[in-house]
Amino acid sequence: MTYQPSPDRYTSMEYRRCGASGIKLSAFSLGLWHNFGHVNNFENSANLIKTAFDAGITHFDLANNYGPPPGSAEENFGRILHRDFNGYRDEMVISSKAGYTMWDGPYGDWGSKKYLVSSLDQSLKRMKLEYVDIFYHHRPDPETPVEETMAALDLIVRQGKALYVGLSNYNAEQAEKAIGILKQLGTPCLIHQPKYSMFVRNPENGLLDVLGREGVGCIPFSPLAQGLLTDKYLNGIPEDSRVATSGVFLNENHITPGKLSKIAALNDIAQRRGQKLAHMALAWLLKDNRVTSVLIGASKPGQITDSLEALKNYAFSETELSAIENILQQAD
Repeated sequence: MTYQPSPDRYTSMEYRRCGASGIKLSAFSLGLWHNFGHVNNFENSANLIKTAFDAGITHFDLANNYGPPPGSAEENFGRILHRDFNGYRDEMVISSKAGYTMWDGPYGDWGSKKYLVSSLDQSLKRMKLEYVDIFYHHRPDPETPVEETMAALDLIVRQGKALYVGLSNYNAEQAEKAIGILKQLGTPCLIHQPKYSMFVRNPENGLLDVLGREGVGCIPFSPLAQGLLTDKYLNGIPEDSRVATSGVFLNENHITPGKLSKIAALNDIAQRRGQKLAHMALAWLLKDNRVTSVLIGASKPGQITDSLEALKNYAFSETELSAIENILQQAD
């Protein structure tokens, strides 16, 4: 049966202006970091995209190395896009990135113009697209001059291969310099993608201030700290959890008694707010108007629709914020 998007898909989603730009993004965006590779069930991946789009999520976030194997998330997304979303490309914001290892040799990593231009060309072929809406430099390169990396992003926009450019994993000082160079080149930075959650607060060390001052949007990834900010671990480690099955990005060493105590205390506050812990953790990010969108991941369609519950209440009282902060300041 041919997929027909929900006619009500724009009625319940919130759309936020991205910094000082003309573009708005859905308050939640779907990240394809996990669950879209060749190792995953293709039809489940397609159902995740459809569920997100039906819910008003318009932004789909990829990178050259997402899979596994690297590149396969883009290939599968391209197949889904052309099979199920013919005629809906202009309702989507599609992003990709380059900056981590993608192929062997000296030109398949970091931030040279050679790597970034070549990588995006490969990404466009994999997705069978003429352009992406946003192209990010995925991480700062300590050896390539930032001027070269930003010139590559500027060139990519002028070539028509991306409409906007962004940064990811840059700290406040690095971001401020890069944003300034892009502004001088005439291709302003649209958005920055940092790792940010209740448990990872690094963007508060000046980065959010830089983005707010420069009119650059913010889109946090790993907002639930790889699942720690859910009720999943309140009673031990489930057999189907990422800790039990993967252990690569999250393992048992992260589940300390102190961390579990924090999770339980935060869960108590969430329950008093009438929310699940995961909803409160997402709402906690959305309360900041410098945050344009929050990247969510999912392995099941129901996880996407469940995340949207956070939009029903992202207002916090000063008492709640103070209580949350007291919990987060406790030792792990």
